[in-house]
Amino acid sequence: MGFRKKSKSPPVLSHEFVLQNHADMVSCVAMVILLGLMFEVTAKFAIMFITVQYNVTQTLDTDAEDKPEPVNYYRYGPKDMATVFFYLLIAIILHALIQEYILDKINRRLHLSKTKHSKFNESGQLATFYSFSFVWGCSILTNEEFVTNPTFLWEGYPHIHMAFQVKFFYICQIAYWLHALPELYFQKVRKEDIPRQLYYICLYIFHITGAYVLNLHRLGLVLLVPHYLVELLFHASRLFYFSDENKQKGFTLWALLFVITRLLTLTVSVLTFGFGLSRTDNQGFSLAEGNFNVLTVRMTCLSAICLTQAWMMWKFINFQLKKWREQSQIQASKKKAVSPKSRASKKDSRGGSVNGVMKPDDKTSPRARKSKAS
Repeated sequence: MGFRKKSKSPPVLSHEFVLQNHADMVSCVAMVILLGLMFEVTAKFAIMFITVQYNVTQTLDTDAEDKPEPVNYYRYGPKDMATVFFYLLIAIILHALIQEYILDKINRRLHLSKTKHSKFNESGQLATFYSFSFVWGCSILTNEEFVTNPTFLWEGYPHIHMAFQVKFFYICQIAYWLHALPELYFQKVRKEDIPRQLYYICLYIFHITGAYVLNLHRLGLVLLVPHYLVELLFHASRLFYFSDENKQKGFTLWALLFVITRLLTLTVSVLTFGFGLSRTDNQGFSLAEGNFNVLTVRMTCLSAICLTQAWMMWKFINFQLKKWREQSQIQASKKKAVSPKSRASKKDSRGGSVNGVMKPDDKTSPRARKSKAS
């Protein structure tokens, strides 16, 4: 982990050296790119990594007599890969800072096991990202008026022009989920946890990149924001659960919102691909114009979303069943622990004993026994 002070430093470029100092190494690469802005020869290459590319200026037609105001929009292109690479480096650095100065300090106080320790780190990182992305996405939806007008999702397709906030949002999203792949190595994730994390990381990259390339960024934003809210609630509830196992109310709210979000995602997707885009005037396939409004692409996108939602519901049902079985086993073990005490008390009451001391029968008295013995 980067930014740590070790008494014994491992050999240079060894396995442990890379794990301990990967954030420092990545920050050096980012600094080299930033230093490129200082020289005219390298500035045009460095700016390709830092700023958003493919600026398009348009003029808005207004009814007033004033001159139309120019508005800056952006398209996507091959140079976006350089921008994604730079912000991937920034994501690795921020990941190390959050881990070192926040999560590790909390872990030392909680004294968690190895399994809970890795899950706590995962939830801490994802909760931070989801909260930031949710607030940012809500501000974009509010400014762009995507929610107030549902037909805005398909009207005027292909949506080749994006506002600065929209494009920068997608650049950061792709960069973050790409940075999560090397973090599996940097964070020493357990082998049994790698497949599970690889599944959802690859799904995020596939869906977000697909919405960005196919000019479906409006639909992608509308679907991402409620999904991030649900995931934020889950990981926040898991963090509270690790601090105190009695705090489980957040999982109940998460389960309710999870099902609602899955239904909302399917409804909006079917409405967009099945009714909206299929009835627009601009039908056809053109890479130059960025138009992918054909039946094959629409059905592929809708099938991918439906299969992903079905897979998530399957994982959700298995998670709930596993949790229910664990609770039933705990309750059964408690009943078995209580049952021997109850049986012992019943035997004492039947045998006429109180606190282990035998009581004589009421019919025979000690005097009667003495007289019989004489």
